[in-house]
Amino acid sequence: MKFYQTILLAAAISIPSAAEACTNFIAGKKATVDGSIMVTYADDSHTRFGDLFHATRGKHLPGEMRRVIDWGDNSYRGEIPQAAETFNVVGNMNEHQLVIGETTWGGHPELEDTTGNSILDYGSLIYITLERCRTAREAIKTMTDLVAEYGYASTGETFSIADKNEAWVMEMIGKGTEKGALWIAVRIPDDAICAHANEPRIRKVNYKDKENVMYCKDLFSFAKKHGYFKGKDEDFSFADAFKVHNSATRRSCDGRVWSFFRRFATPEEDKAWFEWVNADSDVPMPLYIIPDRKLSLKDMQDRMRDHYEDSPYEMTNDPGAGPNKSPYRNRPNRYQVDGKTYTHERAVATQQTAWHFVSQSRADLPDPIGGVLWFGTDDANTSVYMPFYCSMTEVPEEVRPGNGDLYTFSPTANFWMTNWVANQAYHRYDLMIDDIRKVQSRLEEKFAGAREEKEKELLALYNANDMENLEKRVNEEGAAIAKEATDAYRDLAHFLLIRYLDGNRKKMDENGNFARNRHGKPLAPDYLGYPQDFYDHIVRQTGDHLLLK
Repeated sequence: MKFYQTILLAAAISIPSAAEACTNFIAGKKATVDGSIMVTYADDSHTRFGDLFHATRGKHLPGEMRRVIDWGDNSYRGEIPQAAETFNVVGNMNEHQLVIGETTWGGHPELEDTTGNSILDYGSLIYITLERCRTAREAIKTMTDLVAEYGYASTGETFSIADKNEAWVMEMIGKGTEKGALWIAVRIPDDAICAHANEPRIRKVNYKDKENVMYCKDLFSFAKKHGYFKGKDEDFSFADAFKVHNSATRRSCDGRVWSFFRRFATPEEDKAWFEWVNADSDVPMPLYIIPDRKLSLKDMQDRMRDHYEDSPYEMTNDPGAGPNKSPYRNRPNRYQVDGKTYTHERAVATQQTAWHFVSQSRADLPDPIGGVLWFGTDDANTSVYMPFYCSMTEVPEEVRPGNGDLYTFSPTANFWMTNWVANQAYHRYDLMIDDIRKVQSRLEEKFAGAREEKEKELLALYNANDMENLEKRVNEEGAAIAKEATDAYRDLAHFLLIRYLDGNRKKMDENGNFARNRHGKPLAPDYLGYPQDFYDHIVRQTGDHLLLK
C-alpha cells in the first residue's frame, strides 16, 4: 500500500483506545535537591481551557450547603453540607501546601455507578477536599468518607496526594450497583519517585503495614464476591483486579511512567521496564523507585516536556514526524493498515494539554511561602512555568477563568498566547523550537532565580505577622509574572510568524534583529527546503513521476 493511501486510511478509521489523558510524577522530600515534595500534573483534555482554579477561604454557618458541579460536563450533581471552615486554594494546591493530582484509567465498565444517585465525580472530589483538608492523610480520609456517603460518580482513578511531609498514591473505582467506592492508598517513601499515567499502578503490597498502606474494609471481599480476584488476601493486586492491561495501555500509558523512571535508573532497570511497556515481558514496573540522583525543580519540569527522546520510541525519526521532525501526532492514536492495528506514540508532552503544573511543598518554610505551584497552560513542552504561591488570593488576569474560553480567543489569555506559539511550531518543529526555548528558558530562569530574594522578603513579613502585606506582595508578583510571560509569548508569536513566513526563514543580524541591507531593505531569506531523507522518501513513493528528463 502506498504511503498516501495509508494516511487516508489512518484518518478514516477510529479505533477505540484506552483513556489517554493526564500524567503525574511524584518525588519524595529525600529524593529532591531542595528537600521539597514535588508533584507534577498535566490536565490533558480536548474540551478544557487553560485557566487557574481558585477558591477563597471562609467560615460557614451550620446548614450551609456546597454545590457540586461535575468537572467533566459542568452539570449540577447536587449539594453536600459545607465545612465549617474552608481554605484558600490556588489551582490544585491549598494554603497548607496540600496538593492533589489525578489520572483516569476507566477500569471494568460495570463498576461505574449504575444507580444515577452518586454525586461526587473525581474532579469535584479533588477541589472539595482541597478546600477542607490540611494534610495528605486527612485528604485520603475525607475523600473516602465523602464517596462512601454521597457516592462516587466516576470511573477508575489514580490520585497523587501530597503535603509538605509525605506523598501518597490512592486508587479508586466505583462499585456498580452498590454505593461508594473501592480504594487503596500507599505512601511513597521519602527517598523515592513515583509516576502514574492512566493505568492503575498499585499491585501487591504489605497490607499489614497500617502506617503506609490504607484500604477500604470490603476491598478483598468485594473483589472475590464478584470474581475479580481469587487467592489469598496478601496476594491481592488492585491494579490487576480492576483493569485489563494490554499492549495498547502499556505502551501509551505505562510508557510515560517508563519515560520518567528511565532518566533516573540503571541501564538494566531501563531495559527491564521497557520490556513490560513494549509487551515483551509480563513483569510490571514497580510503583516507585529509588532514583540514582536527587531531582531538581528543573528535572521535574523537563520530564513533563518528554517525547521519548533518545529512546526506542523516539518520535522524530519515523514518517509521522514529517519533514520538520515534529514529535506530535494528531488523534486518533490508533489506526489500521491491512487489518493490523498500529499506534502513534503517546508522550508525556502533548498538544491537547489545557494546563499543567509542578508543585513544591516545603516543610522548612511557613505554609504561605513554602507552597509554590509552578503553573503553565497548553503544551508543557512549549509553554512557561509561572510560580504562584499557595497564599495567592487574587488570580492574575492572564490565567483567570472567564478571560476567553476554548471557543473565544483572548489576546491577554496565557492559554491562547502559548497555543499561538505552539501551533506555529508543530509543523516546523526543528526550525522553531530553538527560538521558543530561548524565550522559555529566559523567563523560567528569571522566575526561579528571583525566588531566594522574594522569599526572604516574604519571610520577613511572615515573622512580623504582617499577613496582609505578605498576601499583597504575593498577589502583585503573581500578576506581574503572568503578564510578563503572556506578553513575552505574544511577542514570540509575532516573531515566529514574521521569521518563518511562507516557508522560508528571515535572516537575523548580530544584535538579534531582522537583517536589512544598508538601504533598509529586507535581505533575501534562507530557502530551507527539506532534509535529504524527506526528498528520498518522496522519490521512493513517486518513482519517476517528478524526474526531470
